[in-house]
Amino acid sequence: MRFKKSKDEEPRLGIAPLIDIVFLLLIFFMVTSHFDVASGVRIRLPKVTKRIIDRSDNKITLVMDKEGSVYIEGKKIERGDLRTKLEAIIKERNLDRLVLQADKDVRHGRVVEVMDIAKSAGIDSVIIAAQWQGDRIL
Repeated sequence: MRFKKSKDEEPRLGIAPLIDIVFLLLIFFMVTSHFDVASGVRIRLPKVTKRIIDRSDNKITLVMDKEGSVYIEGKKIERGDLRTKLEAIIKERNLDRLVLQADKDVRHGRVVEVMDIAKSAGIDSVIIAAQWQGDRIL
């Protein structure tokens, strides 16, 4: 009795499972990425060449636009009320670090003034935000 020999199929890699995995990875990275965006305040941060990332949540973010107006959590704060607002946030949330996002066109004196107010309110560390430029040569 003769049996027919079956032709051996070469193993193939299916494209459908590969596409599923790519989409799952894409969704994972989109969900786990973290962005700090100040709502409604447009600023241009100064450029830097070395990148330092601070992902901790125990900080206050303060934004200064090019006119020198100060915003905390998207709300405009008058300079006279800044110290009391910072003291209240420090006491309420037990935070001691400040991330200062100042527009690159803001006068240096105003930035130093805000930093001084923050220090007098009880802030231990002031972090100045900048935009990373990568390896481009200017």
